[in-house]
Amino acid sequence: MSAVRTRGARRLLLGSLAAALVLTVGGGGSTVAAVPPAGPPAAPPVAPVAAEGLREVMFVGNNWDGTADVIEATGDFARIGRINVIPDRERRMWEIGLNPLKLAFFLGIRQGPGEGHDQFVDDMYATPDGSAMVVSRPSFADVVSIDLRTGALNWRYPVSGFRSDHMAVSPDGTRVAVSASTSNRVHVLDITTGRELGSFATGDKPHENVFTADGRYLWNMAIGEVTTALDGPAWDWTKGDRRITVVDARTFEQVRVIDMRARLDAFGRKDLSDAVRPVAFTPDESTLYFQVSFFNGFLEYDVATDRVTRLKTLPENPATDPDRTTWVNDSRHHGMSMSPDGSKLCVAATMDDYATVVDRTSLREGPLVPAAKPYWATVSGDGRSCVISESGSDRVTAIDFATGRAVASVAVGDHPQRVRLARVPADWTGPASS
Repeated sequence: MSAVRTRGARRLLLGSLAAALVLTVGGGGSTVAAVPPAGPPAAPPVAPVAAEGLREVMFVGNNWDGTADVIEATGDFARIGRINVIPDRERRMWEIGLNPLKLAFFLGIRQGPGEGHDQFVDDMYATPDGSAMVVSRPSFADVVSIDLRTGALNWRYPVSGFRSDHMAVSPDGTRVAVSASTSNRVHVLDITTGRELGSFATGDKPHENVFTADGRYLWNMAIGEVTTALDGPAWDWTKGDRRITVVDARTFEQVRVIDMRARLDAFGRKDLSDAVRPVAFTPDESTLYFQVSFFNGFLEYDVATDRVTRLKTLPENPATDPDRTTWVNDSRHHGMSMSPDGSKLCVAATMDDYATVVDRTSLREGPLVPAAKPYWATVSGDGRSCVISESGSDRVTAIDFATGRAVASVAVGDHPQRVRLARVPADWTGPASS
């Protein structure tokens, strides 16, 4: 057995132990502690910045070093500044060290989904006035608001359970939803104050969140257990309750549950996992494209008829280890975005080390753009490019939707994952304390 595989097996064993803790303590919609109260009071209000005083940028979350880079949203995507998203690290580590259960989960995250690293930033958004960045921090099991001018915390909200994950912001920018992955719950917060507005139960291990364009509904995709070594098809039943939960975004009442298992079976693909990973809606939200665990490709789902309609298999990289237990958190491919006109899809082929633009009508892929463990895909500010994070080389790369070829690349921090469009003050170049 190779050294790489040996290390991978050891990491997965440790991850399995952590998962056992998760299933015992935080599974089934229950946690050791009750859902926490709203976060601490917000800092004194800051005068809103006028819309004309803002510029569009991109936030890049550097998961393993606890920073977020702010880069241009178009053109050369040059870096503008960097924010420390863990200014309270010493205090958080002190608290974790005093609580054996929190420490067990902290170390479990490090050895499981963190691949031997702490996970300090998963997702980020800006407040509507551009004064703050709101960040989910998995290893600290919280969401915080950071003042962009000073770098100081405005508020902190501890999620239920022991790990925070993907977020989504409402179309009007006033609410942020965050997955609490060990308590099977999504919290929705006021993005300015950190006050909880509501929450709802999900399947096992809630992951991506998506608001509909009108802000009326909120979709959550629960991916089940992804840190154990039980990755063979025969062990699929151990992965837990994987489903899409759709709720009313104001009342948080459940509107619809979609179990892709039955839909995939009806489509003739009983072999595929039903763990829905990143997704992309068409502009009219009639069609959903989604990735699933272990699969090199994606599927098409018709929302109105409630059925899977097409499948696209993308090329395998011959250099990719076929051992599923070496694939990061069960993801062979992880990251999708769609061009604003709905004609092209951009896919991050994570474990196959490339990204590609796919024509949505023909499902024909374009050039395979080499990329080191691409982990996310989004759209540039002008809508012309797909922007991917290359977590294996610490870069962000833009790929032209029209040609399918890379047009720009910029160095960022350690292990970039989520990339989000945001607006910050036009004169901003970094916190005063940096």
